[in-house]
Amino acid sequence: VQLVESGGGTVQPGGSLTLSCAASGLTFRDYAMGWARQAPGKEREGVSCISPGSTRINYTDSVKGRFTISRDNAKNTVYLQMNSLKPEDTAVYYCNARLGSVIYWGQGTQVTVSS
Repeated sequence: VQLVESGGGTVQPGGSLTLSCAASGLTFRDYAMGWARQAPGKEREGVSCISPGSTRINYTDSVKGRFTISRDNAKNTVYLQMNSLKPEDTAVYYCNARLGSVIYWGQGTQVTVSS
């Protein structure tokens, strides 16, 4: 199983980025997908998750109204659209795939929000 994130970078406060996570080696449509992040010196926290059929979506409170998760099961890809970025959003963002007790993680992509 491989989860490969892309789309990270440096952006000014108030800017936008879209992260992508391409999955391979698994039946993508069966897995719930999610994004988590880890800032320096902090624990990894869940940011958002989406059910296999996109019928259930959740966000952590700090990103509600600013981030949007979506998935394309035909492309085996999950996205995280991030708007109105704040310096406190700076972190390494990780994609994950979950099915029951099984979870796979990507290698992460750095997002830095700085003026």
